[in-house]
Amino acid sequence: MAMSQAAFKAEQAIGHGDNATTAQDITNPSFDKKYADPSGEKMKALAWMGKNKVEMVEVPKPAIVEPKDVIVKVTGSTVCGSDLHLLHGTVVELKKGDILGHEFCGIVDSVGSEVTKVRKGQRVVASFQIACGHCYYCDQKLSSQCENTNSNTIENAMYGGRTAGMFGYSHFTGGFAGGQAEYTRVPYGDVNLLPLPDDVPDEKGLFLSDVLCTSWHCVVDTGVKKGDVVAIWGAGPIGQMCADFSLMNGASRVIMIDANWRLDYVKERYPHIQTVDYSKLPKGESVTSVLKKMCDGRGPDVSLECAAGEYAKGWAHYFEMMLGLETDTSELVNEMITSTRNMGSCGITGVYVGFTNHFNIGSLMERGIRLIGNGQAPVHMYWESLLKMIQENKIDPLKMVSHRVRLEELDTIYYKFDERADGMQKVFVETKFSAPACKGSPALTVYNQNAVDNFTPARTMGVSGS
Repeated sequence: MAMSQAAFKAEQAIGHGDNATTAQDITNPSFDKKYADPSGEKMKALAWMGKNKVEMVEVPKPAIVEPKDVIVKVTGSTVCGSDLHLLHGTVVELKKGDILGHEFCGIVDSVGSEVTKVRKGQRVVASFQIACGHCYYCDQKLSSQCENTNSNTIENAMYGGRTAGMFGYSHFTGGFAGGQAEYTRVPYGDVNLLPLPDDVPDEKGLFLSDVLCTSWHCVVDTGVKKGDVVAIWGAGPIGQMCADFSLMNGASRVIMIDANWRLDYVKERYPHIQTVDYSKLPKGESVTSVLKKMCDGRGPDVSLECAAGEYAKGWAHYFEMMLGLETDTSELVNEMITSTRNMGSCGITGVYVGFTNHFNIGSLMERGIRLIGNGQAPVHMYWESLLKMIQENKIDPLKMVSHRVRLEELDTIYYKFDERADGMQKVFVETKFSAPACKGSPALTVYNQNAVDNFTPARTMGVSGS
């Protein structure tokens, strides 16, 4: 379903014009030598090579393509649950060789002729979404809805409108090379890079790229207020930070629903949070019935979905997704709706790509449930205030980080993350440019020392894309 060049140009001419960035669909500088740095320098990067297959590759360092571009020398990245949707091929418009990774920080390596706010050598974190800084939505700091950085026709047709471009997240979101690499090109660098002060190490500042802003937006957009009981589906990093932020916003209790090792991790690091293990419910009980009992028979005031629509719990949805009859399961959303008290609110932050069956619209309507699609969080609206919270020690992003790993082993890390191996939660991925680990960072985990010391890419991608 790749977009043709003619369609791309037509989309730019209709409703975008001169304000749109033309440097889209450059997911790998190997695909065209004009996108490679003229120095000939190579870099290591993680590339999608087909469904359930990623590989470390060696490709050219990216070049400045437009005058507002910035090249960032990556000093930290991570693996997110959202990346697994790409690994599994759930997100459309992936091309073999696309460089992945939507969360990264680093050091400014070079700047385009029209860049004025960031300078070479400066430490920065990148917003995972790419905003132009001057359209209708950007003027309101709703950077995730930028009108000028994603000309994909399929997204426009499916959703009735576009969202902003994103790093390393397929041509569906603009086709921009990601940050799971040693260098990344950042369009509109003055807009999409936030300088990091010396008192905020990479291991904390990195998460302003996505996780912190996404969690904060989920909580405030859904409307958590003083005294609320909040239920959270998904005990991963987003769910964990949503729990902390709910309490910061006045919630009286937080209940987290998940299973297995993730709940064990939460119990260890977040003892103030109540948990429900859906895999160990007594016979005849459901998540909804248990939550009702825990909340005076009514249910939680606010429910937050921080998992995703990819993972079916029942056979009906499993087979419907296998057959392409739906892209996302409605099970967790239905569970949220039926669990939440009448006139309560439900927010969806977990990734849902397309369409779902068997949605309980009757419960939503009859009980007055407010169902809110939180969307991709507008990072630019929150990252400065959240940076200040880190500096003031009001939040500690390292709480959710379980592993520190090397970029050279990132393909292995993807598979281990997918297998839920080694108690892996959030990882900090260091590169050869990274500073020594900060206080509180997990110790470096090496799965294959020989692979780290003597990196030989599984595939070297030349400028022809071979």
